[in-house]
Amino acid sequence: MGLLGMGHRLFVPRLLATSKEDLLQADFEGALKFFRVQLPKRYRAAENARRLMEQACNIKVPTKKLKKFEKEYQSLRESQLQQEDPIDRYQRENRRLQEASMRLEQENDDLAHELVTSKIALRNDLDQAEDKADVLNKELLNTKQRLVETEEEKRRQEEETAQLKEVFRRELEKAEQEIKKTTAIIAEYKQICSQLSTRLEKQQASTKEELDIVKAKVMACERCREVFSKDGPLQIPPVSQDNRDTDLDEEKDSLKAQLRELELELAQTKLQLVEAKCKIQELEHQRGVLMTEVQAAKNSWFSKTLGSLKNSASNQSPSSPKEGP
Repeated sequence: MGLLGMGHRLFVPRLLATSKEDLLQADFEGALKFFRVQLPKRYRAAENARRLMEQACNIKVPTKKLKKFEKEYQSLRESQLQQEDPIDRYQRENRRLQEASMRLEQENDDLAHELVTSKIALRNDLDQAEDKADVLNKELLNTKQRLVETEEEKRRQEEETAQLKEVFRRELEKAEQEIKKTTAIIAEYKQICSQLSTRLEKQQASTKEELDIVKAKVMACERCREVFSKDGPLQIPPVSQDNRDTDLDEEKDSLKAQLRELELELAQTKLQLVEAKCKIQELEHQRGVLMTEVQAAKNSWFSKTLGSLKNSASNQSPSSPKEGP
């Protein structure tokens, strides 16, 4: 209470209010023991002391009473100072000043040591920052150089890609023209083959009709009947002296010549048909080769373009983590 000055007038009512039940149940000796033992022990705990301070601070004291308490404390303090020996007061004040001086010197030493330590730490941090700045500047220069090289490589690859696209476009147009031309030729040959087949069928039919007419005429003749059999092949019976007439020989020769002409014409027609089929097969083979070449050109151009893009991406990826810091 002495340390609090006149504050005991605020705390004592609050202490009595909080310990009212314990005091009422105890006798005089128990009350003294309560104030001497139990009460100090209770308020050694930080929570109880904090609660007591809050309750004391929440007490509303009038301003007049506070001024009255202040005057009483000042008068009490002056009376204590007047009663005290000046030498003791000066010694106490000297000790207090010495303690304050020693404390200030210790604080000064601590501050000086902290200042030196902070300067050394700042110097070390500054050296590390300068080293890091040098490293970062070198990395920046290297990154800029790689960036320039990458942009140059990208520009060159774009030019190559444009050239490849142009070559591919020209080759594709050329292949498409060849395919169209080959398709047109195949269609023409198919049309010619169909026409030749139709013509061959017509010639075969007309030849058969002519052969039937000739056979009918020959069978109608008694002297020429023996030359042909009923199945159609020519049979030359042994020549006798009685059948060597000039007219009969001439007629036989003319019939043989007509047969040879018909057979020759039929063979030529079949030969033309075979040649047309061979030509169609050759054109279809050429068309397949052209389609294979076009597809190979597409795959080659696509693989080259994809490879160049992958190389460009792989060249740019190592520089990206260094640019981030």
